[in-house]
Amino acid sequence: MSILGESGGMSASADGGGLSRARLGRMREILAEGVESGDVPGLVALVHRRGETHVEALGTQSLDEDAPPMRPDTIFRISSMIKPITAVAAMTLVEECRLRLDDPVDDLLPELADRRVLRRADGPLDDTVPAERAITLRDLLTFRLGYGATFGLPEGCPIQRATAEAGLEIGPDGPQVGADEWLKRLGALPLVHQPGTAWMYHTGADVLGVLIARAAGQPLADVLRERVFDPLGMRDTGFHVPAGKLGRMAVPYGTDPVTGGMARSREARAGAWDRPPVFASGGGGPSLLSTAGDYLAFSRMLLDKGRYDGGRLLSRPAVELMTTDHLTPGQKAGNEMFLGSGGWGFGLAVDARRDDLAFRPGRFGWTGGLGTEAYADPHEDLVGVLLTQRVFDSPVAPRVFQNFWTAAYAAIDD
Repeated sequence: MSILGESGGMSASADGGGLSRARLGRMREILAEGVESGDVPGLVALVHRRGETHVEALGTQSLDEDAPPMRPDTIFRISSMIKPITAVAAMTLVEECRLRLDDPVDDLLPELADRRVLRRADGPLDDTVPAERAITLRDLLTFRLGYGATFGLPEGCPIQRATAEAGLEIGPDGPQVGADEWLKRLGALPLVHQPGTAWMYHTGADVLGVLIARAAGQPLADVLRERVFDPLGMRDTGFHVPAGKLGRMAVPYGTDPVTGGMARSREARAGAWDRPPVFASGGGGPSLLSTAGDYLAFSRMLLDKGRYDGGRLLSRPAVELMTTDHLTPGQKAGNEMFLGSGGWGFGLAVDARRDDLAFRPGRFGWTGGLGTEAYADPHEDLVGVLLTQRVFDSPVAPRVFQNFWTAAYAAIDD
C-alpha cells in the first residue's frame, strides 16, 4: 500500500490510484475549514483507491490548551461502526456451518424463545399475540428480529418505559450489566413487531454479539480478535485502550445544551476506557475503539470480496450477501433517519441511488454516532474513513462529513 499523503504531506510521485493530487490538496483545505470553524475539534480523514492511500490528520485530540495534535494513528471511539465487524464474525461461523442463517436462535438464546408480540407497537405490554415464528440469525443480521430503537413511537409509550426501567435503553455507554443478564432482561419484554417484518435499529447487533460468543464458546472480545482483528492486523482495535496507548486517544465532545458549543462528553484519561467493559457490545455501546488505518484494513477486506494481504477471511459469496440490500420498501418505511434513500445488508447500510455527489449506488458501510464513518465503494474501488470526536447529538450532522465525501469523489481522476 502506497501512502500518497499524511497530515497534508505529499510524496514526490505523480498522481496515483486515480486520485488527483491537486484535488486531494483541496480536500485538505475543506477539512481544515471544518476544524478552524469549530465544527469539530479535530479529525483523521483517509481516502484509499487502487492500492494508494491519502491521510489527513488535522486539529487536536482535545480542546485543552496543551492538547496533542491529531495524528494518523489517533484512537477514536467508533461506536456503531462495530456493527459490520460483528456481522463479519457471524458470517465466519456460518461458513464453518456452526451457525445457519435461517435456523432459530432458540438453542443458543433460550431467553428469546416462545416470543409474545405487541398487538400494537405503542400499546399495553400485556396486549400481545404469539410470535408467528422463531427469531433467526438472518433476523439479527438484518435488524428484523422485532426488538430495536423505538424512535418512531409516541414518547413515553409502554414499551419505551419498560425498556428504560430495565436498563436497556440504547446509548453510548451501553448496558451496565453482563451479557447474560442483559439478554434475560430483554427476553422479559414482548417483541414490538413480528420477527422478519420490520427493521428496527441497533438491538439486533447486540443480540448477535451474544449469539456468536455462545456459538464460539468465547467472550465476544476474543471472538472478534481471533476471527477479525488479528488476521487483518488491526492492532489498535478493541474494547479498551492499554495504558501505554491512552495518550493517542481523542477526547469525545458533545453539544453543550446551554451554550450550544462543544462540551467534553467523557474523559478518556480518567479510567473510562483503560479496562474491559462489563458488556462487550456487538452494536456499539460501550464503544469499540479503533484507528483510521485499522478500519481501512477491515473495509479493504470487504471491498476485496473477503481477501486480505494474508489470505481470505470470508468467501466472495458471503461478502456479496452481506452487502446486498435485504429490506423491502415496507420494512424501510419510517426509518429514513437511519437509512436515507438506501437499504440494509448484514450489519451495514447499502446506498441505493446517487442523488448527491457524496453518495453512490452500491456503496456500503456505516456511521458511528460518536462522530465517525467509513464506507467502501466497489464501483470506484474506493474506501473513505472519517474519524472525529464530535458526537452526533443534533438533528444535522457536522458539515465536515458531507464535505469529506464530496471532496473524496471530486478527487477521482479517471
